[in-house]
Amino acid sequence: MNKKLIFVMTLSTAALLVSCGKKQVGGEPVSYPETQKCDTVDNYFGTEVADPYRWLEDDYSEQTAAWVKAQNELTQSYLSQIPYREQLKQRFTEVLDYPKESAPWKKGDRYFFSRNEGLQNQGVLYYKNSLDGEAVELLDPNKLSDDGTVALSSLGISDDGNWMAYSISRNGSDWQEIFVKNINSGEVLVDHLKWVKFTSIAWKDDGFYYSRFPEPKNKLSGINEYGQLYYHKVGTDQKADRLAYEDRSNPDLSFSADVVNKRYLVIYGSVSTSGNSLYFKDLADPKAKVVKIVDAFDDDFSVVDEIDGNFIVLTNRNAPEYKVVSIPVDNPAPEAWHDIIAAKENEVLTGMSHVGHRLIAQYMIDAHSVVKIFDEKGTFVANLDNEQIGTFGGFSGEADDEETFYTVTSFITPATIYRYDVANNKSTLYKESEIKFNASDYVTEQVFFPSADGTRIPMFVTHKRGIKLNGKNPTLLYGYGGFNISMTPSFSALRTVWLEHGGVLAVVCLRGGGEYGRAWHEAGTKMKKQNVFDDCIAAAEYLVAKKYTSPHYLALQGGSNGGLLVGAVVNQRPDLFAVAIPQVGVMDMLRYHKFTIGRYWATDYGTSEDSKEMFEYLYRYSPLHSIRQGADYPAIMVTTADHDDRVVPAHSFKYAATLQNSDIGSRPHLIRIESNAGHGAGKPLAKTIEETADIFAFVLFNMGVENLKRKE
Repeated sequence: MNKKLIFVMTLSTAALLVSCGKKQVGGEPVSYPETQKCDTVDNYFGTEVADPYRWLEDDYSEQTAAWVKAQNELTQSYLSQIPYREQLKQRFTEVLDYPKESAPWKKGDRYFFSRNEGLQNQGVLYYKNSLDGEAVELLDPNKLSDDGTVALSSLGISDDGNWMAYSISRNGSDWQEIFVKNINSGEVLVDHLKWVKFTSIAWKDDGFYYSRFPEPKNKLSGINEYGQLYYHKVGTDQKADRLAYEDRSNPDLSFSADVVNKRYLVIYGSVSTSGNSLYFKDLADPKAKVVKIVDAFDDDFSVVDEIDGNFIVLTNRNAPEYKVVSIPVDNPAPEAWHDIIAAKENEVLTGMSHVGHRLIAQYMIDAHSVVKIFDEKGTFVANLDNEQIGTFGGFSGEADDEETFYTVTSFITPATIYRYDVANNKSTLYKESEIKFNASDYVTEQVFFPSADGTRIPMFVTHKRGIKLNGKNPTLLYGYGGFNISMTPSFSALRTVWLEHGGVLAVVCLRGGGEYGRAWHEAGTKMKKQNVFDDCIAAAEYLVAKKYTSPHYLALQGGSNGGLLVGAVVNQRPDLFAVAIPQVGVMDMLRYHKFTIGRYWATDYGTSEDSKEMFEYLYRYSPLHSIRQGADYPAIMVTTADHDDRVVPAHSFKYAATLQNSDIGSRPHLIRIESNAGHGAGKPLAKTIEETADIFAFVLFNMGVENLKRKE
């Protein structure tokens, strides 16, 4: 029996109706710019593979710039013919124009939070001296650029709440710059740290630890190697920073750090997106050396806190659903470890906080949140006194804090903030969203269906209550399926516009994600990656079989690893979809590891250099290399950005060029290349609105939608 999760939301007074016309879907056939080919050929274990658009990997060449310009002109010309494109943009602007606020967190005697008044490109950081006190602006990223392309990336507040180190990114880049501000005076110091990427900011005394890479030769696509951990003292030049840890024997290794209980420097080493080594140093002892607890990368470890001489650690070592272990500081050998919260089958332990001398454990059951409270010895105390179904987040704080804050959200309810009295297990409403809706007309149900091998796959389906299952509902299927990332209920005001159109939103929990723990993740990696594509295909077939939609009204969307998903699935089943939107996708599976931090993904994908068998497996599903000549493909709009230094835009460039020069039918195959933007994080709201309007307009237009009429 399918387990159904019912959520209710309020809507705007105006319902937007879809009118499907009978004219040729997608307008007239598109004439593409000519893309020059080169003679580049690679030999993989005796197999020659042509790469005729290799020249598009040169990010800075005039030839690439001219190609980008021509492609964008074509795409914008095509989108401009869609009569309701501006109408969608206006509607997105309307629904986003409400205040959005984060849950507060406490440092020292201050409460910190971010807030966006409605249509600001970036949220603004504030603090209060008491919960009912006046908000004081601490940092407004909108003042750092004219177009909102400078974003706040990471943040570290000193233990006394008087100093702030913060990093910013420019144009969506993963590269960050760190600055320091005196919270009391508002003064920004001369400190300016560069070549920082994927860093934490861990305060200790009058400085902080951070991670960086040596300056690369190619800032956008050059490989990032030899990660280092540094300590920076406030008020000094970066050249004076003290190297805290590195490993020159392993160029693939990078580090991050935390300071636990104001005493222990905890160091995490990583060579991929899965598994980490774990070291620590007692900062109270000037003669202390770094102690290695775990020197391998087979499992995940995260130190929650130190209690009575023991590290409290969340790990999946010998626990696919994760557990909590106690590791003695003075004897951290594995044989001295002790389980304090055991793993539970079908309950994935996703997060742990130590607040108010309680361990607050966040579990995931069938891809939604359950929160349980334990004492410091790991004895169960109570379930959180909030039984809403959705996704819970927050619970930050210190061991001595009496309170913490958390949020609850779902696909159709925006984040609601609660204050939690830890000792009394009592939640009280702190702040509700101010988004304006009018009626409780929508529902989310969780359904389950079998994949190709019989595995039971969950999917969330959201739509207007009472929808007719006649196969004619425009449906957006979204998936990811990788890197242990879970697709849990989350709210997007932009998606409510899709629902207002009478659309169906389906979010599928594919293998490769983390919804059911380590085994679920590993079932979608390397030579099991086809499971992910099979799961997605089965999801589409389920939606069609249950008459939510039909191939004429079905679109597939995904970003990053989800962009790979879209490309691979469309190649295998082009008949299932009317439209496909692969965003910032990993499209060249033979060369992805040769750019920036792409090598980190090898634990999920494997590489074309590993073995003949691994090469052949990647080659078979690589979106760039498995386009089916002679097949009738859906309309496709690839999206990427010129400053994406995580999944470099060459992936999308080469894929789009190949689509346009293949015999795959007359529907449009375009690429939309955002300028002054990156992989997605920190994108200005104005750019987000424009991009989403273009995507929804392209999708609906290629489903045959003639116009959108508002019914009062």
